[in-house]
Amino acid sequence: MSTALWYALAAAAANLIGGFVITAASAAGRATQRFLIAFGAGFMIATALVGMIPHAVDEGGEAAAAAVLVGYLLVHLTQHVLVAHFHFGEETHHEHMVSRWVGITALLGLLLHTFFDGVAIASGFHAGEWLGLLVFIAILLHKVPEGVTVASIMLASGNSARRAIGAVALLGVSTVAGVVLTEHVRILATTGLALSAGVTLYVAASNLVPEVQKKRSLSTSVAVFLGAGLFYVTYLLVRGYVEP
Repeated sequence: MSTALWYALAAAAANLIGGFVITAASAAGRATQRFLIAFGAGFMIATALVGMIPHAVDEGGEAAAAAVLVGYLLVHLTQHVLVAHFHFGEETHHEHMVSRWVGITALLGLLLHTFFDGVAIASGFHAGEWLGLLVFIAILLHKVPEGVTVASIMLASGNSARRAIGAVALLGVSTVAGVVLTEHVRILATTGLALSAGVTLYVAASNLVPEVQKKRSLSTSVAVFLGAGLFYVTYLLVRGYVEP
C-alpha cells in the first residue's frame, strides 16, 4: 500500500507539471506533447493487452473479462456521452468551450479516469511488483498531457489560471484516492485490475491514438511503435529483475 501510494503521488505531480506547462505553450512544446501522447499510447496499449488483461483474466476468468469491458465503457460514458467534446491534449477549439460549466463537466469526466489510474497502480502492485512498476510507467507517460488537457479546457471555457491549476490538482487527488480506496473497497480490491485495464485501453486506443492520427507526422507515428517496443523490453527486464 505504501509503495503504491508513493508512486501515485509521483503520478499526481506529473499532472501538475502538465498544468503549469500549458501556461508556457509554444510550437516546440506542442510537438513534444504530441510525441509524448503517441509514445504513451503505444506503451499503455501494450501494458493493458500484455500485462494487465492476461493477469486479470488468469485470476478472475470470464468475470474479469466482463470487468475490462465495463471499465472501457465507463470512460466512454463519462468522457464522451455525459460531457462536452474535448481533445486529449491542448484544447484549441474554443467554439466548443462556451461556458465555465463546460470546463467543469470535462473535469468530472477526467476524474473517473484518474481515479482508475490510482486503482491500476494499487492493483498492479497487489498482483506483483513487476506489474505495478509497468503500470506506473504507463500512467506516468500520459500524466503530463493529461494535465495539459484539463488546464487548457478550463482556460478555454473562461476559468481563471488559478482554477485551472486547482482542477489539475484535483486529478492528482483523484489518483491518490484510487490507491487508498482499492485497499478498503472490496469490489476494487477484487476487480480493480480488470476495470482499470479497460480504462487504460480506452484512454490509449480511443483518446490518445486518435490525437496522434489527426496530424500526419512520421515521428509521432513511429513513437507509438517505440512506446510498445519499450514496454516489451521493460517488461522482460523488470519481470526478470523482480521475479528472477
